Amino acid sequence: DNISEEEIEEDFFDPSWLLDYYLDEASSIADGSIPVVCLNALDRAETTSLLSPYLGPGRTVAFVGSSGVGKSTLTNTLIGTTVAPTGEFHVDSGQGRHTTTRRQLHFVDDGALLLDTPGLREVQLVDAARGIRAVFADLEELASRCRFRDCKHEGEPGCAIAEAVERGDVDPDRVARWEKLAREDRANSDELDE
Repeated sequence: DNISEEEIEEDFFDPSWLLDYYLDEASSIADGSIPVVCLNALDRAETTSLLSPYLGPGRTVAFVGSSGVGKSTLTNTLIGTTVAPTGEFHVDSGQGRHTTTRRQLHFVDDGALLLDTPGLREVQLVDAARGIRAVFADLEELASRCRFRDCKHEGEPGCAIAEAVERGDVDPDRVARWEKLAREDRANSDELDE
């Protein structure tokens, strides 16, 4: 069978496979403690319905993310009119364009506030040890039971984390995320101190 160039382009630029990937990634990070929703920023009914639990009188919601992902489009959709400029998609990549250049607070009819922010190029953890301890309190408590205070959880005898993983009480991916975030925090905080 011959496949037309148009069909190849449609398949090549079809980002739908990314949706499942990013939903899985976000859900694994949230670990069930934070709701993860997927929505079409151009569909006002769906967007309002999915985000209504977070929007209400006196509540503020901030949209944070990479450039061109639709933060301003989402703001416009929720408000029901164009209050934030948006750019066209890049024809070659299918990605949005960086348009927002400053933070701007917008009022929603129901009394909520939306904070539209410029795109981020990079996000790093800095001085996040307390937050990491709070999110991973279960692992922190387990780690306190390790035989050695300086346990690296890499096969040392008496490692409570390794024992919990082996019993199936703790997800090894969660342990990996905890260790990765702690390493990043230490490295970035040390770099900041220099």
